[in-house]
Amino acid sequence: MNIIVGISHPKHVHIFRNLIKCLTADGNKVKIIAVNKGITKYLLDKYNLQYIIIGENKSFISRKVLALFSWEYKSLQLIRKIRPDLVIGRALPHLAHSCRIMKKPYIIFEDTELAKNLHRITVPFADAIVTPECYIGDFGRKHIRFNGYFELAYLHPNHFKPDPSVLDQLNLTKRDEFIILRLISWNAYHDIGLSGIQNPLKLIQVLEGYGDVFVTSEGKLNGKLEKYELNIPPEKIHSLLYYSNLYFGEGGTMAVEASILGTPSIHIESAPSKIATGELSGNFLELRDKYRLLYFYPNEDKAIKKAIDILENKNSKKEWRKRRKKLLKEKIDVTKWMQNLLENF
Repeated sequence: MNIIVGISHPKHVHIFRNLIKCLTADGNKVKIIAVNKGITKYLLDKYNLQYIIIGENKSFISRKVLALFSWEYKSLQLIRKIRPDLVIGRALPHLAHSCRIMKKPYIIFEDTELAKNLHRITVPFADAIVTPECYIGDFGRKHIRFNGYFELAYLHPNHFKPDPSVLDQLNLTKRDEFIILRLISWNAYHDIGLSGIQNPLKLIQVLEGYGDVFVTSEGKLNGKLEKYELNIPPEKIHSLLYYSNLYFGEGGTMAVEASILGTPSIHIESAPSKIATGELSGNFLELRDKYRLLYFYPNEDKAIKKAIDILENKNSKKEWRKRRKKLLKEKIDVTKWMQNLLENF
């Protein structure tokens, strides 16, 4: 089978990299069409994946819309040239529209409920929309659900083993206590109107009482925050999350990753009405309510109380590891499931 995989974010590389290797090992031909954002190109090179870059992700919605015309034209040309049997990706308008024009099947892999505007211009052109079972919403007859999370495509034990050498790079040992703080740019399409941590320095000063604090940020850190900047190869962040005592931050993906790795996880997002009514991502709700691996709050003032409770409990890490075992027992190897889906679609 001839397959195109669309990628436009570093997370997409992680979701599909094991799948691509499994498909290739089975004799399928796979081509990647990528829009570069942040470390996307770096990760594609790191995992030895062959790709074609059709553009650079833009910081603002207006610029994204203008760039879309170029991405759609280039995608259309590539699909015409490659003649794929199947195209897959997230809710990517340039691929969804090009596939409809070329009459090629397109499968969307989605887990972001808040991206409703993006869904309006992609879902009608897709042949299937694949989501976790816990996804809040229904895409009708084209909707396919699976028992897991996309993060399990790369963090399931079948595909992930923590690398302790990342601790050496930071002069840490497995006995040392440390916290990872995540700051994001808030310029994604699904982040409009939202915000997160208001005073990161004050927050760090509190967390420092319980261990070293490392800050990973989408933007440049300035002033007093610079000395806390995490400096490791990007592909090692999951190993560091595995060994850390707490994840605290604005990044939803990293909050889920930490949870799945058995690390206490606290997510900050200023959407109090959505938190109150349960309209956040289904994976957040399931990880909080069913597995007790994740907590989320509208601001750091409420979240820090939970963080202190976790850090002062010397058994927290053991408790989270037990909860992780329960999750892994009940969830599937998502890469294996996706491969079976595509090869029998």
